[in-house]
Amino acid sequence: MGKSSKDKRDAYYRLAKEQGWRARSAFKLLQLDEEFNLFENVTRVVDLCAAPGSWSQVLSRVLIKGETFGRSAWHDRDAKFRQRMLKVSASADQAEDSIREQDAPSSPDAKPRRDVKIVAIDLQPISPLPGIITLRADITHPATVPLLLKALDPDYVHENTVNQQQTSHPVDLVLSDGAPDVTGLHDLDIYVQSQLLFAALNLALCVLKPGGKFVAKIFRGRNVDLLYAQLKIFFEKVYVAKPRSSRASSVEAFIVCINFQPPEGYKASLEEPLGFGNRLPEILADKQAQLPITAPTPAMQNYGTGAWDAAPERPQLSSQITAIPDEDGIYDIQVQDLTVNRFQDIRWIAPFVACGDLSAFDSDASYRLPDDHVSLDPVQPPTAPPYKRAIELRRANGGAYGRKPLVT
Repeated sequence: MGKSSKDKRDAYYRLAKEQGWRARSAFKLLQLDEEFNLFENVTRVVDLCAAPGSWSQVLSRVLIKGETFGRSAWHDRDAKFRQRMLKVSASADQAEDSIREQDAPSSPDAKPRRDVKIVAIDLQPISPLPGIITLRADITHPATVPLLLKALDPDYVHENTVNQQQTSHPVDLVLSDGAPDVTGLHDLDIYVQSQLLFAALNLALCVLKPGGKFVAKIFRGRNVDLLYAQLKIFFEKVYVAKPRSSRASSVEAFIVCINFQPPEGYKASLEEPLGFGNRLPEILADKQAQLPITAPTPAMQNYGTGAWDAAPERPQLSSQITAIPDEDGIYDIQVQDLTVNRFQDIRWIAPFVACGDLSAFDSDASYRLPDDHVSLDPVQPPTAPPYKRAIELRRANGGAYGRKPLVT
C-alpha cells in the first residue's frame, strides 16, 4: 500500500493505515467473513497470491492472536450487553458493580485457537508475519504443490506420481486474492484472471478437506454463470459476493464456495488439471458409451431398413422410449417428448450477495478531511514492486516530465 502526497484516496485506504493493516483489501476479507462466517472452526488456511500480506495479517490476528472483527465482534458485544442487562435486573447493587467493571479499563478477551497452520504463497516477497509460513513460488507450476504440502505437513514425502499429491492433514480454507496486471482490454483481463483462478482452484482441490471453503477473486463478465455451474460440481453452495470496501466502479468480485464435496474417485493434481488433463476426449467417449439403451418409436418401426434409407424425407420423431434397468434387472420404460428441448431455457444464475454494513464508508465516495488531519505512513511499504525499475529510470531522467535538475 503506497502513500499519496495529499492522502486523497478513499476512506478505506486511510482507515487501513489507522488500524494497522498492510492494505485496504483486509476489509474485503473481514466483510466476507461477516457475511459467510468463513473463520468458523478454521485452523488450517492457505493464502494464495498473498503479497503484501493483508489477508494473511487478518488470519494471523483472528486465528493466532484471537482477535474478533465483524460478526464475531458484534456477537461478543451483544453477549456482554445481555449479561450487563441481566445483572441490572437482578439488583441495584450488582448493577452498580457491573457499571464499575465496565468503566474500568480492561484488555479485550482474546481467544487464540490451537494448532493453527497458515501458509502464504506469492511470487513477490512477503514481509514476515507472526505465525505465518511464507513461500515464494508460482501457483501455476506443478512443483509448488510439493512445497505447499511439505509446509503443511513436515512429514510429507513427495513421490513423482500423480496420486501422491495429497496431504494427510488437509486445510479448512483456501483464499486467493490474486489478479493479473490489467491492460484495460476487459476481455483479455477476464481471460487471464480466469486462468489464475483455474490454477488457484486446482491447487485448492489438492489440499482442501471435505467440507472446506474456497474464496477467490474474479472479474465479473458474461461467463460468471458458467463458472458458477462448474464450481457447483465440487462445492455444495457457491456465491458471488461484492464487499462494501470493493469499489463499485471495479469489475472485481469474489467467488465464495462452501462445503467442499469432491466427486467420487476424484484425484486432484496440477499435472492433470481437474483430474482429467489430456484424457478428457477418452472420458467423454466412455461416458457416451454408457448412455441408456434407446428403442425406436412406432413411427420409426413402420419403415424397413431399405425404406428408411431410401425415404427422401425422414419423419421427425416426436418421442423417444428409454429403457433403464433397475437393481433387479427389470427395465423401466420411460417415454420422453423430443419436441421440447429440455436445455433450451435452462440457465445457471449465480447468487450475487452484497457484503458489509450498508452504513459503512463508500469506497467510491470522496470524504472531506478535517483541518488537523495527519497523513500516516504505510504500515508495510511494497517490498519489490514491479514498477520499481520504472521509478528509478524516471528519477534518473529528471522526473515525470524529463526535466533536468537545475544547476546553481
